[in-house]
Formats: sequence, C-alpha cells, structure tokens
Amino acid sequence: MKLPLALSLCFIMSATASAAEDAGWTVILDAASFKDWKVAPEDGANQVVDKDGMKEVQKADGTVLSRWTFADGVLSADGGVSHIFSPRADYADFRFSADIWIGDNSNSGMYFRTTFGNGWPDGYEAQINANFGDPTKSGSLYGIVNLKEAPVPAKTWYTQEVLAEGEHIVISIDGTVVVDTTHAQRKTGHVAFQQHHQGSEVKIRNVRIMELGATKAE
Repeated sequence: MKLPLALSLCFIMSATASAAEDAGWTVILDAASFKDWKVAPEDGANQVVDKDGMKEVQKADGTVLSRWTFADGVLSADGGVSHIFSPRADYADFRFSADIWIGDNSNSGMYFRTTFGNGWPDGYEAQINANFGDPTKSGSLYGIVNLKEAPVPAKTWYTQEVLAEGEHIVISIDGTVVVDTTHAQRKTGHVAFQQHHQGSEVKIRNVRIMELGATKAE
C-alpha cells in the first residue's frame, strides 16, 4: 500500500528531528563500559570485587556490603551506601541525562562535577527521591535549590537531565525545568550515581552526556 505524500513527508521529518536530537550525545554507560566505572568505598576495611556485570563492595571476610549490577541495559544497586563514578574526571560543560526509576522509601543521587572518594561525593547532586524521609525531593540541586514536592511518584520511570555550562546549572525532569540557577563552586569532575541505604531501590538506564563548547573533548 502506498502512503500519501504528506504522510510520507511527516515520517521523514519525524525521523530527521529524532536524529538531530540524538546528534552530539554519547552513551557513557553500557554493557561494555560498565567495567571501567569505579565504585567506592574501597579502603583498608573494604574492597571492590568486579564480576561479570557486577561490582561488589566486600568486607575482608567476603561479606557483601553493597552491589552495583548492569543487566539488560539497566544499572541497579542494592545493599548499603556506595557510589559509582564515571571513568573520566574532566567533564566540564555538558548536558547529562539518564532515565531513572526510584522505589518507595528510597534515595539516590545523580552527581556531576564531583571528585572520586570514599565518603559522600564532593560535587553537585541532582537529587533522586520520591518519598524517602529526606525533605529534599527529585530534581533538587541538593543543598542549593531544594524542592519539597517530588515531580514524579515512586516506581515510575522518568528522564532527569542536568545542563551545566559555566556557572549556569539547569535540572529538567521529563523536559520540564525544575531548577535554573547559577553556582560557581565546582568546574569539572566525574559524573556518578548513589546507592543511599540498605533497602533503597534505584534503576538507571540511557546514561548519556553531550559535551558543550570549548571544553568538549576532542
């Protein structure tokens, strides 16, 4: 069956717009690159053990304290507090996007321009929290611009995006801007995700970055 010319043109224009939107984005977390992401804490008392599609924080006796798993295109975490950091530590100006699913009474974070370390990451955090007790909810620029109402309920996939360009920081949820501010404290760093506490459930997919301007890596 032949499609009418107008309908054919609509399909072509839609495909072109989709390709234009995807241009410039780089997927930075997939089955191949997961092995290069770094998990903390790792110190004298704990070690990170890499397995196929899995990274575990273990005590010296092998007890698993926290775990990150990548399977079927989804990063998930369980256990106690830990963080997973991008291999690169020099992201400066960018758009950073991920699809997020957060469980009931769960908490996570989407960090950017952060240092690597064993404690709480020293960087900016786009909060991930639908109904956990912390009053700072999803989409907040934690500690700087705090949202008191979650834009998306628990157990619902949504897209969270950070624009960091110079001192300008914008956080969007499903395309709607929820934070638009300036802050001058941090200029470069890793991107990272958080497992906040035992029982917290978080799932993350489609982790992408688009580097901007003169700071874009060649």
